[in-house]
Amino acid sequence: MFLTEKIDSDLKAAMKASDKLTLETLRMAKSALKYRQIEKGGPLSDDDAIAVLSTLFKQRRDSIEQFRKGGREDLAQKEEAELRVLKGYMPPEIAPEELDRLVAQSISDSGASGPQDMGKVMRLLMPKVKGADGKLVGEKVKAALSRKG
Repeated sequence: MFLTEKIDSDLKAAMKASDKLTLETLRMAKSALKYRQIEKGGPLSDDDAIAVLSTLFKQRRDSIEQFRKGGREDLAQKEEAELRVLKGYMPPEIAPEELDRLVAQSISDSGASGPQDMGKVMRLLMPKVKGADGKLVGEKVKAALSRKG
């Protein structure tokens, strides 16, 4: 079953169960997926859907940070709940050891010699770690390149 079909199915189940949080979150996700489908001009692959959901995931994390800075714990908790719903549709998180190995491999493959080559490394690495937190990946690459350069 495609990811978009699973979201549709779960949306219907949330309606029947009167699960307001899941329903609102999946409607928001479905809307973003539909918008992307229109932009693309055709059906979305699972990779396309994961890219859209990754964007929504990142937006939620950023919102949580901003709400906490602003003293709005109630809104931060709502965003965290939406994040938990979205997490169910994301690929499994990559293990830290595996990420370190992929970072080292990408640095080697790109011939990077220092922090100035971060873009080269990230271009090679990001397709291998789909769904991973780009901020965390960037920090790992930056640290590894700083040690190298």
